[in-house]
Amino acid sequence: MAYRYGNREQIELFPQAIEDYVTKDDPVRAYDAFCEALDFSELGIALDENHVGNPQYDPKAMVKLLVYGYSYGIRSSRKLERAVYHNISFIWLMGSLKPDHKTIANFRRHNTHTIKYILKQCAQLCMKLGLIEGNTLFTNGTKIRSNASIKNTWDKEKCASYLKHIDKHIESILTECEKIDEEEQNQNSLVKMEQSLKEQETLKTKVKDILEELNKDNKKSINTIDQEAVRINSVHGSHAGYNAQIVVDEKFGFIVHTDATSTNNDAKLLSSQIDGANLTLGKKCKTVCADTGYFDTEDLDKLSEQDIQVIVPTRRLVSKKGPKEFEKERFKYDDKSDTYICPEGHILRYSFINNNGKNRVYRISKSSLCRQCRRFSTCTKSKRGRTILTQANEHIRKKLESDYIKPESQAIYSLRKQKAELPFGHIKRNLKVDAFLLRGRDGARLEMSLLSSCFNISRIISIFGVRGFIQQIRESLLPLQKESYFNN
Repeated sequence: MAYRYGNREQIELFPQAIEDYVTKDDPVRAYDAFCEALDFSELGIALDENHVGNPQYDPKAMVKLLVYGYSYGIRSSRKLERAVYHNISFIWLMGSLKPDHKTIANFRRHNTHTIKYILKQCAQLCMKLGLIEGNTLFTNGTKIRSNASIKNTWDKEKCASYLKHIDKHIESILTECEKIDEEEQNQNSLVKMEQSLKEQETLKTKVKDILEELNKDNKKSINTIDQEAVRINSVHGSHAGYNAQIVVDEKFGFIVHTDATSTNNDAKLLSSQIDGANLTLGKKCKTVCADTGYFDTEDLDKLSEQDIQVIVPTRRLVSKKGPKEFEKERFKYDDKSDTYICPEGHILRYSFINNNGKNRVYRISKSSLCRQCRRFSTCTKSKRGRTILTQANEHIRKKLESDYIKPESQAIYSLRKQKAELPFGHIKRNLKVDAFLLRGRDGARLEMSLLSSCFNISRIISIFGVRGFIQQIRESLLPLQKESYFNN
């Protein structure tokens, strides 16, 4: 059987243009069309054809490089530089421009505050194409490492431990110096000891500065490499990182809003994320759904006050174990008399408010009733009798629980994993994101915006196809809003 053999030295009379190497259905054409549709004035990137001085690389081409690179898991500036030399899709996209890694890194760093607006324009394009309705939104979060080691994270205990160790080390050095001086040993040894002493004093000053900053800003911890990163805990251990957030629309699962927060849990984050999503949508959503990690009565009440339906379960509702025999949920509440009735029929009356008015305390009217009760040791062991602690806004929590267990709410909540967890699976697995490359919260936000935009573009391509997507863009220009995307 004959074989076909290639010939690298074959000379063609009419060489093919780069355009001929990229088919009409190549996804790179869709990414190119999307970036061409961006409003760069809204992004804050100036397109000045009359720029004086050494010609710069076209900002549009640089944005295309970042968006397309991130869409295929190529985020490193050095890998992007390699791609514009060896990958035909990148060569076509860049029009044979070949910026070096330093130019790419500088462009990304200098436009940190502007590139993060790309997702906003992407989401608004999806609205124009009828892919986002904005009625029901799902929120989810995940921990992503920062470009900083956990070893560089300091708290007050670590500072105190290091200072104690340094003082002991300094004391031992001074003792050794005195011994060398008395014995009149080699002066070189004394010079080395003095140098070591100087290093310890310098380290002590640095640790004291860190401790002073912790006390000044009242922070639990601080990372000396990325000061906005926080200690995050995951199944892989403790790391310095950020809590990445996304808000997803129900219709096709497109990402509407994203953020990177310096918090290690999701409590108190839902209202701010939904406000950011509503700003992008240009309207108020009707329903919000999230997992139990977002449950915070005060935060969720902010959404309820806007007449937004909130579907977020409490830990009690999602727990597989029911309440124990004498937990608060086993006590009946009488709203007319504002009292609780225990399983044995005794009444607990309102006593006082503590914790700056956040908690209401109910107590048994006579402590002797508890001590004489047959279930005394099981229910409580306090000589003062049983006490129940409730939040001052307990009625809000109960309303949220009653809304959650409704059949229509359960139908929406059943879609949460499918809608809200899929994007992070794509970002972490397909785009190979296990850590941010850029340091600082703005850098993390920029990367989340690019990654989320790439997720949206890939879904648009799967719905319309490459040619259909390009045609849709041509027929529909993106109307842009002037509001700020991220609320600082």
